[in-house]
Amino acid sequence: MAQHIAYLTDQNFQETIAKGFTLVDFYATWCGPCRMIAPIIEQLAGKVQGKMNVGKLDIDQAQQTTGTLQITSVPTLILFKDGKEVKRVVGVKDLDYLLNLVNSYG
Repeated sequence: MAQHIAYLTDQNFQETIAKGFTLVDFYATWCGPCRMIAPIIEQLAGKVQGKMNVGKLDIDQAQQTTGTLQITSVPTLILFKDGKEVKRVVGVKDLDYLLNLVNSYG
């Protein structure tokens, strides 16, 4: 896995998204589309390094956070600014789409 990606849990989630922009990939190990988007998220993390944080959260391991944010489908990508949700995208998106998304906020 890419070294630019933070692995999030219920314990470190709020602290991780508290400052600046953070894009979080909510995924499950059993989810086929999640596996499809994983390399795209890695590419994105490399391209936005220094501008924003990129994290992944396993919905089966972090059920408290998943419930609080009402994640009902995976993959779900949420862009946070200073701890607040600013954009939510559900499903597999390509790198260009995601770069345009993060650049429109960052």
